[in-house]
Amino acid sequence: MKLLHLDSSILGNASASRQLSAAVVDAWKNGRADIQISYRDLASDALGHFSAASLVAAGTPAELRDAAQAHEVALAEKTLEEFLAADAIVIGAPMYNFSIPSQLKAWIDRISVAGKTFAYDENGPKGLAGGKKVIIASTAGGLHAGQASGQAHEDYLILVLRFLGITDIQVVRAEGLAYGEEPKANALRAAQEQIETLFTAV
Repeated sequence: MKLLHLDSSILGNASASRQLSAAVVDAWKNGRADIQISYRDLASDALGHFSAASLVAAGTPAELRDAAQAHEVALAEKTLEEFLAADAIVIGAPMYNFSIPSQLKAWIDRISVAGKTFAYDENGPKGLAGGKKVIIASTAGGLHAGQASGQAHEDYLILVLRFLGITDIQVVRAEGLAYGEEPKANALRAAQEQIETLFTAV
């Protein structure tokens, strides 16, 4: 089984989402001997944001691309292939300003490719990247799950993944991390207990 592990927090070792995503991967790894893990740090090795230059590079024949265009296309293709090859994905997703980090959005823009991961026909949109399991390690300083303030965070990620055809999605959540040391510790402990429950049968 191929597992893709993504982190997007800019906080390094101080990141709660990194702590949780690593715990998810460790628990998954402990339950399977055949797991192959690929790791991408979207904060320290950020993808460029999707732009007009991205479109021009993709539309330019390979033999006519300059060095920057060739790099752009190669990076986009590698990111997409990595996503398509994964049987499972763990996404570290902190909330920044009521949304996901822009680094994570840049990754989403690279994997949302018409004809590759989604398509439209006479019946509407159709996801082409189904059959994957995704676990989102979600963190927030406040309390937003199920609220309007959380729609651009967890809800958005789930919406995009389902659009791409992925229906097996679970969220490991730690909220209220800015409410003080005790609430933070309680939230992280509850998330860890949830992780242990998720993988008891894996």
